[in-house]
Amino acid sequence: MARTAIQRHGISIRFGCQCLGVSESCYYYDPKFSSENAEIADWLLRLTATHKRWGFGLCFLYLRNVKHYGWNHKRVYRIYRELELNLRIKPRRRIKRDRPDALSVPTAVNQVWSMDFMSDSLADGRLLRTFNVLDDYNREGLGIEVDLSLPSARVIRSLEQIIEWRGKPCAIRLDNGPEYIAQSLVDWASKNRITLMYIQPGKPTQNAYIERYNRTVRHEWLDMHAFESVDHAQHLATEWLWLYNNERPNTAIGGVPPRRLLEAA
Repeated sequence: MARTAIQRHGISIRFGCQCLGVSESCYYYDPKFSSENAEIADWLLRLTATHKRWGFGLCFLYLRNVKHYGWNHKRVYRIYRELELNLRIKPRRRIKRDRPDALSVPTAVNQVWSMDFMSDSLADGRLLRTFNVLDDYNREGLGIEVDLSLPSARVIRSLEQIIEWRGKPCAIRLDNGPEYIAQSLVDWASKNRITLMYIQPGKPTQNAYIERYNRTVRHEWLDMHAFESVDHAQHLATEWLWLYNNERPNTAIGGVPPRRLLEAA
């Protein structure tokens, strides 16, 4: 409108902008199409299609800390909103609880591991169990063992396989499940000089690192697949674990993947 008035009536740019309530900087502004916006949109569409549970935070941290793009978060978020990629979050009813004691933060690799079990089911209805092991220092998933049954002997074998390539931990934090309080596991830990740190019954917050990890496992792997067999589930677990350790940003350790923190250490 300002340009039309100036051309038709021969008035000055300043007077035309004043009459129509437009700033002169707005009048002189020449928008330029940025090819980077199309690249950002392409990255966001691919990330949200591949990782359906990732929200804006993980997508932005992946582009910034894993792919090393320098795009501003406000610019990426604007395109994220325009593409309508926002996750729908169901509000939860907040229950007032006592504040849990703060967990000790490990200062070195293999200082404290955490381990726990999870349950799911196969497509034919059979119960499926997973054995998860986590290094509390850099939140790295050390292993996910999948089977229909995981007795204490299987737990010991899985731990020995991890120790072969990772090294021996000083301590392992665990709950009071029957597989964990078995005498065979206690004897194995004593023989290898590994301290077993049992949490109090009914206090899962004392094992918060592995509980938070289990939530991610459930949210991004177990709930996303229908497993035809144990081998199928184990294959998908191995693929997801590599992605979690090498590419997925972890907000608890500064928005970088666990292996990146391990390399820095």
